[in-house]
Amino acid sequence: MLLVAHGSADPRAAASTRALARAVAAQRPGLDVRTAYLDHAGPRPDAVLHDMQRLGHRSAVVVPLLLTSAFHGRVDLPAVIARAYADGLTMRVVTTDVLGPVGGVVHPLLVAGLRRQLPAVAPDGVVMVAAGTRDDLARRTVDLAAAALGQQLGLPCRAAFASGSPVTGAVAVAALRAQGCARVAIASYFLATGRLHEAAVASAVSAGALAPAAEPLGRALDLARLVVARVAAVSPETVDLAA
Repeated sequence: MLLVAHGSADPRAAASTRALARAVAAQRPGLDVRTAYLDHAGPRPDAVLHDMQRLGHRSAVVVPLLLTSAFHGRVDLPAVIARAYADGLTMRVVTTDVLGPVGGVVHPLLVAGLRRQLPAVAPDGVVMVAAGTRDDLARRTVDLAAAALGQQLGLPCRAAFASGSPVTGAVAVAALRAQGCARVAIASYFLATGRLHEAAVASAVSAGALAPAAEPLGRALDLARLVVARVAAVSPETVDLAA
C-alpha cells in the first residue's frame, strides 16, 4: 500500500503522514505500507512504486491522502503513476478514492474522526476549517462534510476556508453567531498542522470561536480505519491477505 500525501515544507506534515502509515500498518501487520508526496517533501510516488517492484511486489494500492478530489487527485497523481509506467513500471497499480466525500457520500469514519478530535468545550455551534481550493465542486464536498458533522452532533456547522473562498473562519463564525450560537468550537478538516491550518484557526478565533481548535485528522485512529476501508473497496484481497 502506498499512501500519497500532498506534501508540505512544514516537517509536521510528513511526521503526521508517517504516523498515519504506522497506524494503518498496525491494523494490517502483513501489509507493506509506504508513504510518498506529490510536492515539497520526498520521496515521490513513482520512485516508491519502482522500489516496491524491485522488492518483488506484483501489485500496489495507492491511497490519495486528500480530503477533496481537486487538481492533485484528478490530475497530479494520475500523471505521476502514468510517468512510472512510462519509465518501465509493470506492476499492477490501483488507486482508491480520496478520503473526503465521494459521489455525495461522506464516509462515517471521516465524520467519526472529525467528531472525536473536537475538544470538550460544550459548543452550540461548530466551524469546520479547511485548506480551501478554487475548485467549486471540491469546496462543495467540504460543505457536505461539515453538514454531516453538524448532523451527527445535532448542531449548526459551517465550513470555512484558509484560501480559495471568501468564507474565512471569521466569516463562518459571524454567520453562526447570527444564528444564535454563543460557543463555537473549531473542527479541523486538515490532515496535519501547518501554515494554512494555523491561519484558518486564527481567523476563527479572531471572531470569537473557542480555543483550542480540534487537532487535525492525520493522527486520528478513525482515519487509519478509513484508509483500510478505501483499500478494501478497490482491492479486498489486499486487506484480506494482510489481516
